[in-house]
Amino acid sequence: MKEVCLGTIGSGPIVHHILDNVKLVEGVSLKAVYSRTIERARQLADEYGCTNVYTDLDRMFADESINTIYVASPNLLHYEQTKKALLAGKHVWCEKPFTTTAAQAEELTQIAEEKGLYLVETAPTTFLPNYKLLKTYLPKVGRVRLVMGSYSQYSTRYDNLKNGELPNIFNPEMGGGCLMDINFYNVLLCTALFGKPDSAVYTANLFPGVGCDTSGIAVLKYPDFTAMCAGAKDTFGDNLFQIQGEDGYIKIVGGANGLAEIIFGGKEESRAYSHQPETDRWYYEVEELTRLFLNDAKDELDARHEIIRNTVSTMCELRKSAGIVFPGDPQ
Repeated sequence: MKEVCLGTIGSGPIVHHILDNVKLVEGVSLKAVYSRTIERARQLADEYGCTNVYTDLDRMFADESINTIYVASPNLLHYEQTKKALLAGKHVWCEKPFTTTAAQAEELTQIAEEKGLYLVETAPTTFLPNYKLLKTYLPKVGRVRLVMGSYSQYSTRYDNLKNGELPNIFNPEMGGGCLMDINFYNVLLCTALFGKPDSAVYTANLFPGVGCDTSGIAVLKYPDFTAMCAGAKDTFGDNLFQIQGEDGYIKIVGGANGLAEIIFGGKEESRAYSHQPETDRWYYEVEELTRLFLNDAKDELDARHEIIRNTVSTMCELRKSAGIVFPGDPQ
């Protein structure tokens, strides 16, 4: 594969973050834009210098100038659109959360592996240079005993919710809620570093009459330690993530989303580290994804499927414990 040729699904803010950095990274380019309305498709395409616009997904999937589909639609559409893209022979970058059920995640990763296609979840965390740094220093904390993550991001759409509207991001019918949008990053980092927990329980602050969570705390139980993951779209807060062990600790400034700075504190040293001169975390994601695709690093990409499956499975367990139900959930 000489170039990643993208076709995008969706036109929200996250798409702009990705496409802003596609312009900066060699080996990847935007070839086509899909939206449900031609006006929105053309607006996005014009902004990024793209001439091909679609309002029919099947037609875009048949476009031979595209080899990779970027799925950034509402959460509940990820599974269907990703599956269609894979069956059409396209590689897929799928926005987080990957799917809403463990069975869907298992099916999609198996299709990709069987067809020799690249399939990734595009959450920046595990593509960041500081993630590699974090993994390097993790053994230095010794036996891990406690993990605590807190990520709050007050949403203007929470104001809309309070005013009687139901934005997709808070709509259970679209797979919305704080756990899926914000606390996801805490859960992802835990499953990426430590694997799937033995048990997972979520205590959610549910918005009256809607059935979605606007904030809450997840507790993940591992054989040797407990992780606490707090997330909120209805409050402001200081974001951080800390791993505490018998020989030291790692503090992640800014929280699990951007891994802005890594601080290691041990018996003999305490200092800050950072390998991320670029402030835009999506730059690193686009750069690393492009490198992996262009180098045909299928084994490395397929190895990420375990993180995807573990994260989706854990999120499903958390939702079930809190009584948060989405369409398509197992009965």
